[in-house]
Parts: sequence; structure tokens; C-alpha cells
Amino acid sequence: MNAANSLGKIRVLPGDLASRIAAGEVVERPAAVVRELIDNSLDAGSHRITVEVTDGGRGLIKVADDGEGMGRADAQAAFQRHATSKLRVEQDLWAIKTLGFRGEALPSIAAVSKVRMVTAGPHEPVGTLVRVTGGTVTAVEETAAAQGTQLEVADLFFNTPARKKFLKTAATEFSHICQVVQQAALAWPSVQFRLKHNGQEVLDYAAASSGRDRLLQVYGTKVMEHMVEVKAERPGLRLEGMMVDATQTRAGRSPQELFVNRRAVKNATVSHAVYDGYGSFLAKGRHPRYVLFLDVDPERVDVNVHPTKREVRFADQELVHQTVRQAVRVALGYSPSTPSDDRPAGMAGAAPLAAGPRESWAGLGLASGAEQTASPALARSDYDWARGATQMALSQGAAAGAVGADPADAPALHEPQQAYGLRTDCEVVSLGQVSRTFLVAQIGSELSVIDQHTAHERVLFERLWRAWLTQGMASQPLLIAEPVELPSHGAALLQRHLGDLEKLGLEIEPFGPSSFVIRAVPALLGHLDYPALLQDLLDDLSEWNAASSLELRVRPVLASLACHSAVRAGRAMDPAESTRLIEDWVEEGSPMTCPHGRRVALRFPAEELAKIFGRA
Repeated sequence: MNAANSLGKIRVLPGDLASRIAAGEVVERPAAVVRELIDNSLDAGSHRITVEVTDGGRGLIKVADDGEGMGRADAQAAFQRHATSKLRVEQDLWAIKTLGFRGEALPSIAAVSKVRMVTAGPHEPVGTLVRVTGGTVTAVEETAAAQGTQLEVADLFFNTPARKKFLKTAATEFSHICQVVQQAALAWPSVQFRLKHNGQEVLDYAAASSGRDRLLQVYGTKVMEHMVEVKAERPGLRLEGMMVDATQTRAGRSPQELFVNRRAVKNATVSHAVYDGYGSFLAKGRHPRYVLFLDVDPERVDVNVHPTKREVRFADQELVHQTVRQAVRVALGYSPSTPSDDRPAGMAGAAPLAAGPRESWAGLGLASGAEQTASPALARSDYDWARGATQMALSQGAAAGAVGADPADAPALHEPQQAYGLRTDCEVVSLGQVSRTFLVAQIGSELSVIDQHTAHERVLFERLWRAWLTQGMASQPLLIAEPVELPSHGAALLQRHLGDLEKLGLEIEPFGPSSFVIRAVPALLGHLDYPALLQDLLDDLSEWNAASSLELRVRPVLASLACHSAVRAGRAMDPAESTRLIEDWVEEGSPMTCPHGRRVALRFPAEELAKIFGRA
């Protein structure tokens, strides 16, 4: 055997290269750095945490806190691999009670950036300054410093250009950082959080006395007024939080926040239990919004199953599922004995549970679904007005010069007669309205039961889609501009797509760090709930990067516009209005689903009716 063969094929990587590879498990993007540093600040008992970033975190990330800080020896040791103050003995690993615990965050961050840390303990006469570049400590000095820790991370991924190349735009990376800060703020309402971007203050969540106040800070009153309380307790398990009532589910999933022992995580068991709890309340293609806090005995949950601490595993998975599912059912108004697919009394939800004696997420005391009323009934002339505006916009939109799609690149419109088998010139006889939601009509020789909201939604969508394809998306300026306040990560997302939305007839202008004013809407639309519309649009825009074509981007946005302008269930319609709506639906080809996939109508041909009554 020669010397070359005796060395073998396997080599041990150099320490600096191994550190950079390991850093990839912890540091995916700037937001991951912010999350790790905030976790350390919270574990240090901080009451005030300030995050400052430039260029979406790609240039500089600075996190400062007023926690317990560190002495010189600890400051140096903190940058060694697997160094931690969170674990003392092996048994501690099976009952994690802190946010950070592996001892990997700081060395992993330092391995792919240039770090400067200034820290001081509570009784230290001077502070300590530590500089680390690419994982190598370059300086340890004494410095003046107040109690706490300030950590700066500059030039992230400077020595791993392949990873740096895959970072998104500054706006995208900053939106992820906003979400991290908001999640931390939700889990720790008694801590003040501030966030600055490029020198401008974006968030300032003052320390809140209750979870309700923090929710109001993060999401605002529009979301809060539609939420009901969720609460349950079992031995070693407590669930608290809020979720929307069944009438406020959306096409998008944001927000769906889950915190296990104050750690923001994703868990399929809890998510499935929430959806299962909604049961038949949840229409196809709709999703609930919720903020849930699950406290579990640390010995009964494994938080060490994911490098970035994004997932957890429960020892009593079935117990967790049953507890969450039952709590959701109770919050929505199901009695314990009600089957999941039966509609409970009260339709819209139940009154919130009584607040507990202690400050907790269970005592938010918000209005329940039962207290929510249907959308105010529109004046009888409103449907006539919207119908006339639609026809006018379709006839004049192309002349308005609005920017739309290139018709040569767009798919052809469907041929309604061939697609749905109904003639557009057949006679329509409206027979009435059921439960202020369903229209009954004879269309030709068929009997149809039509959902008034989904039918109108589909009519509006088809006309918006046709206007976009023909470059005829005209805008209608609002008499009074509508102001809207958004969460900061939503504001950053909307800012990036203002030009795209303007091409679809929606003119929105920034009006402060996270405020906007709506100047104009597509002329095809009528009345809108503007804050709710923007929230749905943010859900649509968040999926744009995953869309493979312009059509797949535009369709969800137009569907949201149509949904928010369509006549609502629960609104009385007189026979003339009902007839006009049904005629418009037939004119569009009698499509059988709305843009979100929900059923529009049930159709009974005369031959089928004859069979049902034994006349065939």
C-alpha cells in the first residue's frame, strides 16, 4: 500500500470552513440574525430592545438591550462553538426553558460577518468590546458601556458570496425582519421593542400592560374587532389566544401565529386542529387567522428538532390536537356534544370567555362574532349604480389609456355558451330570496338556487378580467381619499407593488411609515371595505414571487377586488335587483364557481324535477 492510498479519501474540513457551513443551518437571511439576537436579549431579562438595520439587514444589523450583560471572560467565550449559559447538565436538554440554548448563534453569525459587541454586567466598572471577523476574534478591549449588550453585525455573508447572491431585495428582507420583531413583541408584551430601517423609525411598541394592548399595537382595531377568545387548560398544557370569527376567514393565511412556550414556531398538529375545529364554518379556499399561545410542560415538548428552532415536537401530540380543536369549537359556539359538521346556534360565533384574574392572553375581552352585525344594507339603487358603472367602464375603459396586459400574451376568454351550456338570451324569472342569501329563479327551463354573493363576485371578476386583458382597466377617483394603516411588514410589501396595483386601477399613495391613502379604485367596482381589501391584497402580493406567470399574479388580486365589492350575504334584495343580478350572471355564461372556488348555484333541469316528483 503506497502512502497516498494510506491517507484515504475522507478529510477533516478546516475549522473556518466547517464554521461557515454550519452557519448556514442557523443564519439563512438577515431576519434569522435578528431573531437569534432578540432571543438572546430576552433570555438576558431585557425590558427594552432596539433593532436598527440598513439595506434590509444586508449592510448592518444592530440589536441593543438593557439586559444583564456580560463580563470580559463571558464576552470572549460567547463566540466559541457550542458555548452557552443556558445548559449546565445533560438533563437540562430535555426541559428547555429558554429561547436560545445550543450555543451556536453567535459563533455562526460571526463566521459569516463582521461583528462588534459591547457589553457590561450589572456591577462591572467598565464594559468589554469584542470584534470578530469571519469567525476570528480580532480585538478584546475595555470600553465605557451601560449595563446590557449592543451587538452589530456588518456585511453579512461577505465571505460566502454564493449565499449572499441568493438574498432578496432590501424591501423583501426588511419585511421578514419586521415579522420577526412583531412575533417577539406578541410573545413578550411587557418588553418595549423598537425597529429602525435606514435611520427611520418604523416600529415602536411601548411596553404593554396586557396582551390585548399589544395585539392592538401590532394588528390594529380592524383585525381585533372580529376576533374571539380561545382558551383551554389541561394538566401540563394551557392554551390562550385569539382567532377570527367564522365570518372573517380569508383567502390568505396571514396572520397565523403560534407560540409554544413563547417561541414562535410552526406545527402541523396545531394547524390541523385549528382547521378541524372550524369544520363546516370554513369555506373551500378560506383560511382562519389566529394568534395562539400554547404553554406546555418543558419536559413534554422537544424544541431541539430544527436548527433554527422553527419547529417543535410534542410528547402528547393527540392531547394537544384534541385540546386545540375543542377550544376552537367552543370559541365558535359549538357545544361540546355538537358534531363538527353541524352548524351551531348563533351562526356567527359565541360570546368571549370571561377574563381570568391574572393578566393573560385569555383576558382580552374583545367583541365576539355573535356581536358582529352583517354588513350594512346598501341602498336599493346601489346595485343599479354598480351595474351601470360596470357597463360604462367596460365601454370607455380602453379609451382611458390604462396600462394592462398585452392581449397577444393573454389567454383567450372562455366562450360562456359552450362552457356552461346556458344560453345568454334565455328568459330569467326571479322567484324570490331565501335567508337574504340565496336567490331562487327559473332560467330557461331550469330551476336555479344562486348564492347572491358568489354570483355577483364572479360577475365582477369576469368584467375586471376582461378589462385587464383589453387594457381597459379605468380608474375612478374617490371623492374623499381613504386612509389605511397597515402593520409594518405589510406596509413594506405594499410599497414594493404600488406600481403594479396602479396598473390594475388601484391608486394608493404612502402617507407615513406604515400609512397609505387610497386615491382611486377600478371603475368597475362599487362600495368597498378598504382596510379589509388591503389585507387580502397583501396576502395575494405575498405569493407573487412564487407565481410562474403574469396571469397567475393578476387573477388573485382581481378576485380580491371583486369579492370585496360584491353584494354580501344577509343583504335583502328586491325582485328587480335579484333579476338584474341573475341576468348579469347568465350574461357572463352562468359560471358555477366564484374566483376562489366556492359554489355559485345549484341547477335543476326540468327533466330532473320531473323524475324527483315521479312525472318522468
